[in-house]
Amino acid sequence: MNFGGFLDNSSSSGGAKLVPEIPYSNNMPTGAISQPRLLTPSLSKSMFSSPGLSLALQTSMESQNDMSRMAENFDSNIGRRSREEEHESRSGSDNMDGASGDDQDAADNPPRKKRYHRHTPQQIQELESLFKECPHPDEKQRLELSRRLSLETRQVKFWFQNRRTQMKTQLERHENSILRQENDKLRAENMSIRDAMRNPICSNCGGPAIIGDISIEEQHLRIENARLKDELDRVCALAGKFLGRPVSSLSNSLPGPAMPSSSLELGVGSNGFTGLSSVATPLPLGPDFSSLPVGTPTRSSTTGLERSMFLELALVAMDELVKMAQTDEPLWVRSLEGGREVLNQEEYMRMFTPCIGIKPNDFVTDATRETGMVIINSLALVETLMDSNRWAEMFPCMIARTTTTDVLSSGMGGTRNGALQLMHAELQVLSPLVPVREVNFLRFCKQHAEGVWAVVDVSIDTIRETSSAPTFANCRRLPSGCVVQDMPNGYSKVTWVEHAEYDESTVHQLYRPLLSSGMGFGAQRWVATLQRQCECLAILMSSAVPSRDHTAITASGRRSMLKLAQRMTDNFCAGVCASTVHKWNKLCTGNIDEDVRVMTRKSVDDPGEPPGIVLSAATSVWLPVSPQRLFDFLRDERLRSEWDILSNGGPMQEMAHIAKGQDHGNCVSLLRASAMNANQSSMLILQETCIDAAGSLVVYAPVDIPAMHVVMNGGDSAYVALLPSGFAIVPDGPGSRGPNNVNGPTNAAQRVRGSLLTVAFQILVNSLPTAKLTVESVETVNNLISCTVQKIKAALQCES
Repeated sequence: MNFGGFLDNSSSSGGAKLVPEIPYSNNMPTGAISQPRLLTPSLSKSMFSSPGLSLALQTSMESQNDMSRMAENFDSNIGRRSREEEHESRSGSDNMDGASGDDQDAADNPPRKKRYHRHTPQQIQELESLFKECPHPDEKQRLELSRRLSLETRQVKFWFQNRRTQMKTQLERHENSILRQENDKLRAENMSIRDAMRNPICSNCGGPAIIGDISIEEQHLRIENARLKDELDRVCALAGKFLGRPVSSLSNSLPGPAMPSSSLELGVGSNGFTGLSSVATPLPLGPDFSSLPVGTPTRSSTTGLERSMFLELALVAMDELVKMAQTDEPLWVRSLEGGREVLNQEEYMRMFTPCIGIKPNDFVTDATRETGMVIINSLALVETLMDSNRWAEMFPCMIARTTTTDVLSSGMGGTRNGALQLMHAELQVLSPLVPVREVNFLRFCKQHAEGVWAVVDVSIDTIRETSSAPTFANCRRLPSGCVVQDMPNGYSKVTWVEHAEYDESTVHQLYRPLLSSGMGFGAQRWVATLQRQCECLAILMSSAVPSRDHTAITASGRRSMLKLAQRMTDNFCAGVCASTVHKWNKLCTGNIDEDVRVMTRKSVDDPGEPPGIVLSAATSVWLPVSPQRLFDFLRDERLRSEWDILSNGGPMQEMAHIAKGQDHGNCVSLLRASAMNANQSSMLILQETCIDAAGSLVVYAPVDIPAMHVVMNGGDSAYVALLPSGFAIVPDGPGSRGPNNVNGPTNAAQRVRGSLLTVAFQILVNSLPTAKLTVESVETVNNLISCTVQKIKAALQCES
């Protein structure tokens, strides 16, 4: 206990000591010391009966000689203490040794000096050990302890009382220290706010603000802005349950404007949202998005709650994308097979908090990163990515269909900086054995420096859950996208990160190694396709005609022919997978092979297709042949008669050739099949072939001769009716050993590497859209696919 502040309990032993700084005076009044505490009569008696306490409380009851003698005795006691007695307890209970008589005796007999009792180190150790286990021992425990330590029960009781008081005092001091620090912080913050109020600064010019210069309209806008910020604070409180963590309020985290810097180090954080990001950056990150909730979007149907959550999600996703694009080891490690970069999941979980929730149990992760040089500048690429139609045209084999469902912000200052929009896309691998990935995602574009942009996508299914929508689709897109940096000569350096979680159980066993390696939907495929398409655009825009083009086609004829080939390839890709580009009906009949998918649709009022019932059949097979060899075989017009029954068994002749890239495999050709006899009419075949690091494509369609003459002269190609067929080739993934070797020996030397070949046909089975589909038609298409696959295997000598 601390009586009147004269006994200091701060010593580690829990004892009481005399505070030497307090002066003692002969003239000190009797009640001067006892005033800070209200003492009951019984407490006063027990206190005065203690010789230790009498040092502090009996100054007016004894003579000056007695006081001096007691102080000297006490000082001599202190001096005699050895260093190993530092942890002894000199609590009030020690001073009450011998004071075990009743209160009446203490009142009748005058107080007498008592020998100062000190506990031994062993006694202190026993008392402290029991105090740690039980600060409030009962009477039985105190009795046993007093018997074991040769102490009186009251001594043990008072020792525990004083030890508890000392502990409480130490806690109070600690809390007071913390509160004092908080008080200092609040005082400093209050002073800074007062200074800011005394010297207001104009947000536009940086000079002193004059209230009279603010227009009434601006005053109304400021009032409205304050109201919206208050609303945003309430919304952020609700948004935490969607993101699984507290959401920062924009109104509490708006910093000053960032100073420009020439550094190209990418980062996120000073764009008006420093409070939302832990990454500091020296870059000028464009506009202040604090005006985004107030600004008027191009078109928007989202609620205020959704908008604030989308904005928060976009900023977190952008932060994660930039970090993943910049960071190397240990976040990304090189795989032993192929040397590709693999995401270290443990390091990823340590660095990032899941921004769209925890991964579902049955889902697997696909994370890849790829960097490449592309012949396109950053502004043009950003415009392509933010326009859904141009995005689909740039990646025709990967995107079956895409739409922009909502535009939250179209950008700042006439640029795409700060553009934020909701999109829906159907992503595909050209095989009926891989389901289309439908994703609803948020796309956010941001300029980080001059010539440095980033575009990030992140799924929003967890935010826009409704009673009619499934909890999870078959795929979730974690922060994915690209960082684009301008380079000399019109090139850009593109770093692409693709990170997704998907349901592997819906994928055929044949394609699981491909998808798990990231080669199906991964960054390598996006970058390879982008490089090939940009190279094609650069060639088409150049005035020089490639030397391989030996036919005299006019510039308008080349454009018209390429437009027709693009429509043919898009139509082929839409027929391979069950995308929603066309309304396909799947057929389940017992007379077709297990891995052949047959679909049918009606073609009505489409000038680019013949009217009637269109039947599409597709299958995928594994072949122990390299992708390059398979591609060269299928695109060679001289070998076409070995697999194409439409070639009438004779040789094909190339009539026209338009190069689409440096690789001779990227081109559009017009082939003519020679008539074997007078009864057969010669026929034209339009063919497009594409190849890059991720795979290759051979697409062809029979075309009408008069119609092609119109196209080659620069006429409109939209009215040329065609139904495409073709092949899609991808390398089998790492670890794939073909369908017949799945359970074979695991020796790496016996591994068979090959290709995955998809064969697809679209055939007009009836020219009347209202006609019924017959079983014979289905069997004919099934036999056509089976026959073609067998011919290819025989020609490549891999029938077994």
